[in-house]
Amino acid sequence: MYKPDTLTRRGSLRSLRSAPLLSTVLESTLSLTRIHPIASLELPGLDYAVQSQSAIGAFHHRELGTSLRSGIAAITAASASAAGGISQSQSALLGRYGPNASIRNNERKIVQPKRVLSRKLKPHLVADTVKQYISRAQRTTKKGSQEQQNNMEFLRGVYAFMQVSRSSVSHVKIDSPVFRLHTNATVILLITFSIAVTTRQYVGNPIDCVHTRDIPEDVLNTYCWIHSTYTVVDAFMKKQGSEVPFPGIHNSQGRGPLTIKHTKYYQWVAFTLFFQAILFYTPRWLWKSWEGGKIHALIMDLDIGICSEAEKKQKKKLLLDYLWENLRYHNWWAYRYYVCELLALINVIGQMFLMNRFFDGEFMTFGLDVIDYMETDQEDRMDPMIYIFPRMTKCTFFKYGSSGEVEKHDAICILPLNVVNEKIYIFLWFWFILLTLLTLLTLIYRVVIIFSPRMRVYLFRMRFRLVRRDAIEIIVRRSKMGDWFLLYLLGENIDTVIFRDVVQDLANRLGHNQHHRVPGLKGEIQDA
Repeated sequence: MYKPDTLTRRGSLRSLRSAPLLSTVLESTLSLTRIHPIASLELPGLDYAVQSQSAIGAFHHRELGTSLRSGIAAITAASASAAGGISQSQSALLGRYGPNASIRNNERKIVQPKRVLSRKLKPHLVADTVKQYISRAQRTTKKGSQEQQNNMEFLRGVYAFMQVSRSSVSHVKIDSPVFRLHTNATVILLITFSIAVTTRQYVGNPIDCVHTRDIPEDVLNTYCWIHSTYTVVDAFMKKQGSEVPFPGIHNSQGRGPLTIKHTKYYQWVAFTLFFQAILFYTPRWLWKSWEGGKIHALIMDLDIGICSEAEKKQKKKLLLDYLWENLRYHNWWAYRYYVCELLALINVIGQMFLMNRFFDGEFMTFGLDVIDYMETDQEDRMDPMIYIFPRMTKCTFFKYGSSGEVEKHDAICILPLNVVNEKIYIFLWFWFILLTLLTLLTLIYRVVIIFSPRMRVYLFRMRFRLVRRDAIEIIVRRSKMGDWFLLYLLGENIDTVIFRDVVQDLANRLGHNQHHRVPGLKGEIQDA
């Protein structure tokens, strides 16, 4: 049984729900969010209205207007007064200031649990609480959808990047370590050097010239940057501080013919380094186009080795069938790779001559001159790095004077980029020499492999210890050099146990079937 006052309050709540003005407000708001009217009146978020009044004004549907709010406040005050739940003063306060004033008045005078207070005030806060809930729901929905969309875009970008990285910068090995030094490591080094020089060249002043007041500073710097500067060769051997102010700087008047050395390379270093990187990458680009993704297609994710037995058996059968059907047809494919290695050697030697021409014939012996300079007495030596990459140079600027005569202005210019250039090219000199020696040894190794089948057996056995020697001898005897090279690359990428099984199955099939028998003496290991 309910108490009479409780029944009266519930009746006033039903009459409040059926009030035309409040019904209009609820219908207009519920049409925006599709909230059930009964559920909207019983929301636990009604406590939120008691705790924070500042959130009420955040509702962004301003079309409801202040007139509707005053009408709701009047209806609420009348209903509450008829139910006997509040006094006449509180009813007047509600009619003038709305339900919020009544809440604040009750909070000052009556100390009750928060839940009990909110239950008493539910009929007065229905409309405002519904507005708050609608506003929060719409903001949360919009923000959640925006965050979800951003997260999905981020995940798509990461997935696309991983796919591109897996296809373009694949983990599959299709070349030798020395070849990768040419096409990967050297390319990265050259591009890094090019970016470093470009940054210092275009962020800051790449050249600073000592000028007179008659010539603007920017004009003189630009002129000397474009037309290059020069040094006096005879001044490099003179004593700095007493005979010359700096190595390469000397008076050129009244001393007869002097040997002049122009620094014409200075503004082209960044572009040359980038062009060298393209040349080094060319053999790899050529080999990737000729290789055609064969190794990546043949390994079929067998490099992981963690898969079901049925899947592993199926993939091994496919690989074995390909090797059996295409045996002795991979020579031209292997020779193309050897041509790319030869191109890498020609490229690095050609770039030594290119740099020698770029620096007016001084680069070919640059590293040897630096080593000799370090071992020579300080009084009798000339720094080859300052000679090729001078820090201070001269520049001559001509202009018309006030009377129409040509005036000559001599300026001293500082080249700060040469401090970086000398370090870059002394490293590149030793790096190119190292690449040349390693590539020469690699090509000698390739020639031995081509003309010595027994060396193929030995190298294959040394690299893949799990494979039996008799299986290797059968495969080498019954196949060509290109097949050996293909198997060697497959062994570099496939799981060792799986590769051992594939090689053993291929050797067994070759031993029991004479389909791929080649001309020659019986039992003789075949040439390439």
